[in-house]
Amino acid sequence: MPDSSSPRRRDAAASRDRLLAAAGELFADRGYDHTTARDIGERAGVDPTMIARYFGGKAQLFIAVLRAEGEPGEPLPDVLEPTRLKGLIERTGRRGPGPILQAAIRPYDNPEAQEAALAELDHRVLTPLRERYVREGVANPELRAEVLSAALIGVILGRHAGALAHLADVGTDELFALVQEILGSE
Repeated sequence: MPDSSSPRRRDAAASRDRLLAAAGELFADRGYDHTTARDIGERAGVDPTMIARYFGGKAQLFIAVLRAEGEPGEPLPDVLEPTRLKGLIERTGRRGPGPILQAAIRPYDNPEAQEAALAELDHRVLTPLRERYVREGVANPELRAEVLSAALIGVILGRHAGALAHLADVGTDELFALVQEILGSE
């Protein structure tokens, strides 16, 4: 029988996973700057000082969240690919722009977090679009990729903010069809 006065063995891997999950939810909901280590710890049911122990700090936890959401080694389809576009519209319709898109809307106060988010934006959104445009021989692929990305971010933000009533109220399927039509990605 274990001695009741001995410290309880903690499951470091489970605590780390709970911190990652809680941070992912909070960063997506509030952004980096409006999420505190205390908030993350409370949501995860873990002492917030463990963020420094497991990750090095809040910025490093943010980077770990971004990397955990990625698909390592897999080339990403561009956002003009119908399945990817519809998935993006569905995900962001439920929760609004996530931490990567938020970095393009309003820069984070922490330069390390901002740099990590923009690197992920480039990897996940801009690079696949640029590569498509280069393959298709489209002029100025870098600018076209950025303009299309900015347009999609605007649609996501406008829908989530509710300032544009029709955009906020439209169903995912109808919005997907309209965005496809406008982008010529059918």
